[in-house]
Amino acid sequence: MDKVVKELHDIGIVPVIAIDDADKAVPLAKALAAGGLPAAEVTFRTEAGEEAIKRIVKEVPEMVVGAGTVLTKDQADRAIAAGSKFIVSPGFNPEITKYVISKGVSMCPGTATPGEMEQAMALGLDTVKFFPAEQNGGIAKLKALAGPYKTLNWMPTGGVNTDNLEQYASFDQIVAVGGTWMVKKDLINNEKWDEITEICRAAVKKLLGFRLLHLGINENESSAAEKTAKLLSDLFGFAYRPGNSSVFAGDGFEVMRAKGRGDYGHIAIGTWNVDRAMYHLGKQGVGFDESTRSTDSRGNTQNIYTDLDIAGFAVHLKKI
Repeated sequence: MDKVVKELHDIGIVPVIAIDDADKAVPLAKALAAGGLPAAEVTFRTEAGEEAIKRIVKEVPEMVVGAGTVLTKDQADRAIAAGSKFIVSPGFNPEITKYVISKGVSMCPGTATPGEMEQAMALGLDTVKFFPAEQNGGIAKLKALAGPYKTLNWMPTGGVNTDNLEQYASFDQIVAVGGTWMVKKDLINNEKWDEITEICRAAVKKLLGFRLLHLGINENESSAAEKTAKLLSDLFGFAYRPGNSSVFAGDGFEVMRAKGRGDYGHIAIGTWNVDRAMYHLGKQGVGFDESTRSTDSRGNTQNIYTDLDIAGFAVHLKKI
């Protein structure tokens, strides 16, 4: 996964913009960034696309800007000259794909079939667009393809919205989703910048899927932990589940056999993607203790403690 693709992964949603008036590009980009989505695929479907990319790159440097619907070498050259960090095509054209790669720019060609995906992989790509996603089988198809294509990542676009966003967000091989629901033409044409920002914030909230997993309670020694967990289990009918370092009372309480992090214990927050959650929380000033990070075989973070202390409780993130 190259640097630009990693940035898109952490952001998680790439607004796909078809803009008719380049004068609206900068306020639109600022509205997206304010809502937690500093990324955009500006399509070449309109005459204003190229100029919109130039203005966003110049005036909103925190945005990760790419060009979409790139069908020819000329469009690729113009998109790159305008400052695009990545190029997206609706289908898989080997000639255009190889041309963009030769320019040293991240390329995300559209694919719909295993054959197209394998051709893209043969060119050295580990991330492709899946388009149109819902019409081609959606998340169910991608999960089926993940068996033989364990190293491939997808950016599904087409039919993705707030109703199915969590289905895609919860799957590790989704690098990001492309969407238009926060940048619909009427919102842009009527300059509804605050509304666009709020739609983006709601999308990020759904993307991360934060939820309380359990409350950790510190005890100083093993017998005290067992006593506390047994009391919770007996009173409320929770399952009593002893472990080596802690005792669980149901799924909601973990009682530590020795004092752990936090004065009183810890709060475990679940999320669909810990790395993505770290990016978005980091933008709010939250730090992380790298010594507590654990990862899976693909290098995806599974657990990590934040530097937060909330009412004497440490906070850690855990993949759902």
